[in-house]
Order: sequence, then structure tokens, then C-alpha cells
Amino acid sequence: MHFYRIFLLLCFFMAQSSVQSQVQPDAKLSNESLYRPLFHFTPNQGWMNDPNGMVFLNGQYHLFFQHYPDGTIWGPMHWGQATSKNLVQWKEQPIALYPDSIGMIFSGSAVLDKDNTSGLGRGGIAPLVAIFTQHNMSGEKAGRTDFQNQSIAYSLDEGKTWTKYAGNPVLKTPNIKDFRDPKVIWHAPTQKWIMSLAVADHVEFYSAPNLINWTKESEIGKNLFAHGGVWECPDLLQINKNGKTIWVLLVSMNPGGPNGGSATQYIVGDFDGHAFKPYSTDIKWMDYGPDNYAGVTFSNVGDRNILIGWMSNWNYANVVPTDKWRSAMTVPRELSLIEQPIYKNGIVNAKLTDMLLASNPVKELNAAFKKTLSKESIRTEKTFSLMSPANTIPNRIDLTTGSLYSFEIIFSNAFNEKLIIGYDSAKIQYYIDRSQAGIANFNEGFASVAVAPRLSGGIYLNWSILIDKTSIELFADGGRSVMTSLFFPTHPYTNCIMQSKNGLPLVSLDLFSYK
Repeated sequence: MHFYRIFLLLCFFMAQSSVQSQVQPDAKLSNESLYRPLFHFTPNQGWMNDPNGMVFLNGQYHLFFQHYPDGTIWGPMHWGQATSKNLVQWKEQPIALYPDSIGMIFSGSAVLDKDNTSGLGRGGIAPLVAIFTQHNMSGEKAGRTDFQNQSIAYSLDEGKTWTKYAGNPVLKTPNIKDFRDPKVIWHAPTQKWIMSLAVADHVEFYSAPNLINWTKESEIGKNLFAHGGVWECPDLLQINKNGKTIWVLLVSMNPGGPNGGSATQYIVGDFDGHAFKPYSTDIKWMDYGPDNYAGVTFSNVGDRNILIGWMSNWNYANVVPTDKWRSAMTVPRELSLIEQPIYKNGIVNAKLTDMLLASNPVKELNAAFKKTLSKESIRTEKTFSLMSPANTIPNRIDLTTGSLYSFEIIFSNAFNEKLIIGYDSAKIQYYIDRSQAGIANFNEGFASVAVAPRLSGGIYLNWSILIDKTSIELFADGGRSVMTSLFFPTHPYTNCIMQSKNGLPLVSLDLFSYK
């Protein structure tokens, strides 16, 4: 990814930031214990950004990621690696790919070449093949336009070691400086591999019978959809809906997100192995919060579409107040499609339907939580405690309201720091307010309120919230409206309440703690 100018801008923001925290972090707590998440992946040390090469093989999930092991700010990119058997507990493995004479190892994907179309398999072993952008920094600094090209590497031992292809790069840039982030899938109807590639302000599709010899098929996106910044990290996936295959194209963009900086849009349509035809040109966001970017899905997981995103934002990623490591990943999310009448500003158009991409935590995450409280059919007071019976902050809150009254949930500590997440019935939108949540002096725009539209009709509102030391993830209305946000309190939050002007009827309320 192209971050040189962004890095300079971030350094400027760090120096010029005018938002100051009045409270110092708890001296009794290390940065590690205060900010290291419980159930989100973080590298042991060093910098991390985009998830890469995610693939499932023989009972194990492989997560590769953009990684600079020698510093906590963006630097020469490697592919770090972690593995998991359950999508919750991750074990960091040795670095998979190092920079070489062609360039750094930027974002990409990995596939299991079951039929050995690449010819890289040996002794009957189907190779894992990684395809990634190599970025030549000296070429960029020299003002050239040929510094991003696509290369491959293969593994014959289930990802433990990797060999770079001798003929790299396998796809050279047509002298376009933003030419990166290949995501590869197998397209069975045409018996070809399909690569989605981010090219400046659009996505290009390439095909190959063997992962080596690539031919351009088509492109999409110029002058369509959201264009506040450069397009990055595309992902083309298929979802079965009522027996029909529907295609979804994910496109990350920086800047230009709905709440500033980085974000990911999605496009629903048909794909025939040559061209993508969208159902509409409406702009739709996978996650409205400020801190879910560059998310892509696992390969070799059958009909499931499991996504992990980078839980940060390029506006401040280099300067968040963690010491040993920088950045975490979102929880893995299952993607699905929901078809419903068009619903906008509280008005339903029953004659027209819309196809929405829904995101929800994967089912595997359920086993990681212990239910501490469960109630049904209750009428809350104006202020209602959401503390667990052990008087601790819940790590997960599931609730269904019996009305659409405004309400908010407040996480706070004794130092006047508070994080607020709520629903505004007048504006028909959700919000996360981190303006008073803790440390914010590292970036002048961090202390902010993010909003998301409610995309569902009906009188019931359902939420699932995950909170993990420095992050909150909201999945509302079956995953139609999703928000992810970071925050950095100086002391852990010790109280959690729900507030509503007239009290709020709840159909159900469940609290959970991480085991």
C-alpha cells in the first residue's frame, strides 16, 4: 500500500495536535495490561496493518498481515503470520515473507492450488500460493511509475516456509503508480483464477489458468461509487441467496470514509468471469465506524465468507498510544446478504427492494464468552446498570428493545472519562461518542462522534456489542449497521449504565464476560 506521503502527514498531525488529555495513564498498569486486547489479534511486537493471505487448511486458519517487526510505525513491509484452530485464540508464527530486491511485501492473498494449476506442487502436494504486491521504494522516491508489481510465492508445508517464484513479478504494472493488493479466487464456471486488483480509482479484473500468466478482463469503478481517496484491498466474493449466487465486491478507500479517513464500501451485483455488473450505483459502507479498514475474506472455507479487518485508521494509526505493538484486527465476521424493502430516513418503499451486506461475529466466538446475566421483558429505569453480577464491565452485550426510543450506553471510570454508544430516534441513526473517552492528544480529530444510519424498519431494535479494553464493535439490526471504534482510557472503565429519557422497554438483555 502507498503510505509514504500519509506517513509524513501523520507525523505533522502528531506534532500539531491540539486535543489534550488531562489525565495521565495509570502508573500501576503497564501499557501492555491497559491496552493489549483480550480477544482481538495483535502482534507480539512491532507494527501491523492490513490482513493478508487468509486461508484455511487442514483444520487451521492462517492469518498473514502487513508487518514491520523492527518498529511500531509503518516501515519496510513483511508478511507476518499467525494461526488459529478456532478463530479466537491466535498463535504468532515466524515471519512468512521478507522484502527482497524487487521490493517490499505489500498486501495480497493466498489460495490452495488444489489441482496444481501453477505446477508449483511437488510429490502430490497441492501448494499454497500467495500473490502479493511488491513495492519498490527507491523507484517511488525516484518519481517512477513502475514501482508496484505482483509476485507470487508458494509453500509445500502448510505455510510454515515459503519459496518465492523465480519468474517474479508475474504481473507488471502498466506504469500506474497505484497498482496493488491482489485478491485471488477460483472461478469454477470459466475454470480460471480471477484476480481483483486496486488500480488508483478503480478495480481491474485479471484471469489466469495457472496463477502465473495473467490477462486483463475488465474494470469497474471509474466515476462510480465513493471516491474520496485511493482505492485499495478489493475482495470479490460470492454469496448464496435463496439458491442464487450473488456477487459482492469489497473496496477499501483512504481517505473518504463516512466518518473520516479510512473505510470500506461494498458493491452488490453479478460476475460472469469477465465483468462485474452492479445492481445499483448507490454508495454502501460495510462498517460505518472509523476503525475497520482493508478487510478481506478467508479462502478455502467452503460457502462461508469470513472477514477480518484492520482495526485502525490511517488518520492516526502511526501514533496511537501503544508502546510495544501497534494495531489489532477486528473479530472475524461472517458476511451474508439481506434482501429487504428500501428503507431510508424512516420511510419504507415496499415496491422496491435493496440488497444489504450484513456482518456479524462468527459463531466460533460464542464459545469464548460466559453469560453472566439474562433478563427478558423488563422496563428499565431512566438509568439502568449493565454491570455483571461480579460488578465488572461486560465484554459483550446483546439486547433487543421493545420500542425505538432514544437511548445510550455509557462506559466510564472515576476520572471523568466515558465512552458513549447510542441510538438517536430523531435522526434515525446510531452513534459512538469517544470525545471524552480518554487519551486523544495524538491526533486532532480523534476525539469525535461517529454516526451510522439505521438500515432496518420495524419497531424492534437489536444490538450485539463487543468491548475489549480499547475497542468497541456494534452489530445492529442483524448486522445491517455496523460500527467499529477505538478509544484509549487512562484507566480501565469501571462502570456501565444504560440511559433513556423515559426508561426503555427491553424484550431481552444478555451480558457476557470473556472466559
